[in-house]
Amino acid sequence: MTLLLSWPEFESPQRLWVLVALPVLVVLYLVLLRLKGRVSMRFTNTGLLGAVVGSQRRWTRHLAVAMSLCSLVALGLAWAQPLGTEKVPRERATVVLVIDTSLSMQATDVEPDRLTAAKQAASAFVDGLPDGFNVALVDLNAQPSIKMPPSTDRGALERAIGALQLQDGTALGDALEVALQAVSQAPPAEDEEPPPAMVVLLSDGTDTAGSAPIDAARQAAQQEVPVHTIAYGTENGFVDIDGRRENVAPDTATLRQVADITEGRSVNADSAEDLADAYRDIGSAVGYEEVRKPITAQYAFGALGFAVVAALGAVMMAARWPR
Repeated sequence: MTLLLSWPEFESPQRLWVLVALPVLVVLYLVLLRLKGRVSMRFTNTGLLGAVVGSQRRWTRHLAVAMSLCSLVALGLAWAQPLGTEKVPRERATVVLVIDTSLSMQATDVEPDRLTAAKQAASAFVDGLPDGFNVALVDLNAQPSIKMPPSTDRGALERAIGALQLQDGTALGDALEVALQAVSQAPPAEDEEPPPAMVVLLSDGTDTAGSAPIDAARQAAQQEVPVHTIAYGTENGFVDIDGRRENVAPDTATLRQVADITEGRSVNADSAEDLADAYRDIGSAVGYEEVRKPITAQYAFGALGFAVVAALGAVMMAARWPR
C-alpha cells in the first residue's frame, strides 16, 4: 500500500484550537529572554557570573525550546486525528476491455503485428487484475459487439481474447456505447450497491464510422464510468488495403479527449514494451482505490522524536562539562 503524502484532513478539526497556545508560548519565551538579559547586566564581574551559572551554549537553549514547541505542534495535530489518503486494492469492480480489431491492426510496426501484440498485452493485464473483478470484452470495429459479458471466468476471457479477428472499420463512439451496455450486464453485489466500473479502450486508428466518440464519452461521464485510453501504434505505421498503402497512425488527440471527459488516463504505446507499460500504468488506477485512513500514530511518533531532541538539549544545558 502506498501512502500519498499531503496536508491531511482532520476527523476532529475543532481540536486544532490548542495550537493557538503556541504563539503565546513563543512570546512568553522571548519576554523571559529579555528579562534574563536585564538581570545579567546587573553583574559587573562577568567572570564570577560565569562561575556561578556555568557556561551554557545559547544555541543549545534555543534548540531545546524549538524542539519542545515542535513536539507540542505535532501533539496538537495528532489530537485532532489527522486523516491520510492511502491506495488499497479494490475488492470488486467491473472492467470492460475494448480492443481495436480494425484492419489497421495488421500493421507490423509493432512486432509481430499490432493485433497479436495487443492480445498478449491484454491477457497479461487481465492476469494482473484481482480475482473478484468482473471483466468484459468488446471488439472495436465498424460494428462493435460484446465478445464476453462481465465475468470472473478468466479462462473464458482468455479464449475470447485469443479468438479476436480482424474486421473492417473503426467505430469509437459505438464501441463506447457497447462498453456501457456491458457495464450494465455486470452481476449485482450482495449489498445491491453497484461496484465501480471502468473501460479500458485500445485503439490504433481514426474513427471512421458510427456515433461521435465525444458524445459517447459524455454519456460515460454521466454514468461516472472513467474511460482509460491507449493510443496504440507508431506515426509511421501503414497497411496495404486494396492495393493502396495507407497510413494508420493512432488518433491520440481524440483518445486523450475521451479520457479527459471521463476523468480517465490517456497513454500512448508505440511498441510491445510500451503497450505492456501502458497496461501496468492503467492497472495501478483500475486495481486500486484511494481511501481515507487515520494517521495519528505518525504525528505522535514525530512528537516523540522532537521531545527526545528537546530532552537531550536540556541535559546538555544542565550538565557541567569539565574544562
